[in-house]
Amino acid sequence: MISQDLLDILACPQCKGALKLTEKNDGLICEKCKLLYEIKEDIPIMLVDEAKKID
Repeated sequence: MISQDLLDILACPQCKGALKLTEKNDGLICEKCKLLYEIKEDIPIMLVDEAKKID
């Protein structure tokens, strides 16, 4: 799981906005860009090209 300290410094690579952890702790969501950055093996994949669009 990602520590709160890391969550506090991570920002969306596209808009530089805040991210929030998903309920299942398997990704980070940018509500402004409507993007989901997956977490694989406890490492957030912070690439815009790899992010998934959400509704």
